Formats: sequence, C-alpha cells, structure tokens
Amino acid sequence: MSECPICAAEINVAPDAMAGELLVCDDCGAELELTGTEPVELAEAPSAEEDWGQ
Repeated sequence: MSECPICAAEINVAPDAMAGELLVCDDCGAELELTGTEPVELAEAPSAEEDWGQ
C-alpha cells in the first residue's frame, strides 16, 4: 500500500510492479507514476505534451 500524493488516499500497488508504471487513483482520478519500489514511491505522472513537429 502507498498513499496518493494528491489526495492522500490509499493506493494498492502490486508486489511485482516496476518503476515507471502508471496507476490511477480511484478516489481523485489522478494519474500517478510509480517512481520507486523499495520503498514504494508515487508521484503525479507528467502530462503528455503535444508535439507539433517543431
């Protein structure tokens, strides 16, 4: 278990989860990135930026 960095809700993280996986908080709907596994660390996932070919 870990805590959502946005709303502090408990997040279930699978024991075989790997850093870089994306999760969604069931309470607030925030997209989260698993940034560490020992200990489990979650951060708000970076938003996708538009690439206009520039």
